[in-house]
Amino acid sequence: MRKNIFLSFMVWLLSYTLAEAQKQSFIKRYWNSIINDSSDVSEPQFFVYPTLAYAPETSWEIGLSSLYVYYAKKDTANRLSEINGFTFVTLEGQYGFWFDHAVYSDKEDWFFLGRLRFQRFPMYYYGLGPDTPEEYLALVDSRQVLIKERVLRKLKKDFYVGMELDLNRFGSVEFHPKEEGASIEMPIGSEGSTNLGLGLGFVYDNRHNVLNVRNGLFSELAYLKYAPFWEATYEFGTIVSDNRIYRPVGKDNVFAAQLFGQFNTGDVPFNMMSALGGESMMRGYYYGRFRDKNYISSQVELRFLPLPLGFSNRFGAAMFAGTGTVFSDFSNLSLDKMVWSAGAGIRFLLFPNKDIYTRLDAAFTQEGHGFYIYIGEAF
Repeated sequence: MRKNIFLSFMVWLLSYTLAEAQKQSFIKRYWNSIINDSSDVSEPQFFVYPTLAYAPETSWEIGLSSLYVYYAKKDTANRLSEINGFTFVTLEGQYGFWFDHAVYSDKEDWFFLGRLRFQRFPMYYYGLGPDTPEEYLALVDSRQVLIKERVLRKLKKDFYVGMELDLNRFGSVEFHPKEEGASIEMPIGSEGSTNLGLGLGFVYDNRHNVLNVRNGLFSELAYLKYAPFWEATYEFGTIVSDNRIYRPVGKDNVFAAQLFGQFNTGDVPFNMMSALGGESMMRGYYYGRFRDKNYISSQVELRFLPLPLGFSNRFGAAMFAGTGTVFSDFSNLSLDKMVWSAGAGIRFLLFPNKDIYTRLDAAFTQEGHGFYIYIGEAF
């Protein structure tokens, strides 16, 4: 075994040396194109990079991420479209494929906004409501297919209306209590379910670069109906309200704020209830740390893009804070159940010509902390 490792190391070392000797090797050219972005601003750009992460429920996770950004017909008067892809496997046998996009047609007549998830990935279940314990009750294993798509047509400048679709298949579900033999009150949908929601969405959007908005407004109001007569195990309705504002502060700084709400009525399976946490809102909390029928949250962020360092104009920073809560109905909405999140991060200007940064955020809460590395701002 040691001989094989040594031989592999020598082969790698020789290959590396030869590669370094080639002044215009593929890797060198590719890396140079990223670090020293000299491409025309109208040209599309594609970026692929490996990822490595660790979490207790997955062990080590090895992945590959990609980003494709472009202007329709290479016209910079159009808004910047972006397509993200991510695939991963873990040492515990989990796997997944994610695909997100925000695509504008020429003249922004059409706007396609959505995501796809196909994965076998565990989730922690803490129970329902704002008073659940800090320690999770069970680890839930499942196979999931999630498709959310908005097909929106421009009615007039910056205002869109269209159909929204949300398909959620939650199958092969297994609850593994944290404490062996512990009794858990199973929530609605614990046996798995398939739910298809169809609805109508209204969007106002004047953002030019969705990955780094410097001045703009985004507002979405949507209603989706999940019903058995169009492939749904349960019958319920969902209203989503997402409002964001971005304003310049001085020459390079940006103030951003978001107010988000998701409200459900009917028999909602637990995996489709409103969930607090994640990499975009309430950073620092595990996604789904708190779940219930309804959820409201707000956050603010001050971005310094770039920092006036003198030796480089490619580094930036950000400070952010947020608060939110979940509740079963408005009679149970209580301000003393609000939880907070705050943190800061650094930025690196990845594509100078398109003003796209990669972010490294550290977030803190009253329960713990989290770290996030992504291309593009959180919102």
